[in-house]
Amino acid sequence: MARIPMTSGFTLIPEGEHIFRIFGVEYQEDFGNLTVHMINAQGMIHRETFHLKNGNLPNEGAMNAFSYFAKTAMNDFSMEDIDPDDLVNHYICCEVVHNVQPSNKDPKKTVTFCNLGDKSVAEGFDTTPVPLALSKVMEESDKTKPSRGGKKKPTTAPAPAPAPAPAAAPAQPEATSSGLDLDALLG
Repeated sequence: MARIPMTSGFTLIPEGEHIFRIFGVEYQEDFGNLTVHMINAQGMIHRETFHLKNGNLPNEGAMNAFSYFAKTAMNDFSMEDIDPDDLVNHYICCEVVHNVQPSNKDPKKTVTFCNLGDKSVAEGFDTTPVPLALSKVMEESDKTKPSRGGKKKPTTAPAPAPAPAPAAAPAQPEATSSGLDLDALLG
């Protein structure tokens, strides 16, 4: 019988310093929206969006923020420009800061935003990552919704080669069950 993986649901990335691997980038060139998709060693995903244009004009603040982010991720502070594809499979260390704000839908409630503060160069994860952290690639479900009808230009690269797996644990006997046979149902 097929095994169905369980998820832990949505969990906010805890405050503190985290190393992220960039696994995908989406750039809506017409609107200047660039979204960087990242994953930490625990497999938690974060999206950082830079609005590089304000109407038809460059957004100087966002350009400065993205420039610092990209130069730090690439560990090259002499860069003059970058193809967003080049960020994929690079690492960056970021301080995660929570920003609690009143909800604009229900003033009695609050929402918590997960923002990236201080950033520094990282060469890889500093703790043993879960397998997903090394293998995650951009998928359709990871993509952001287009704004104002713009066409997205998602960029991805193959995942880096996974680290060698530790010695396998002894095999567990397969439990028998009288539940549904998913293999038979799905063909």
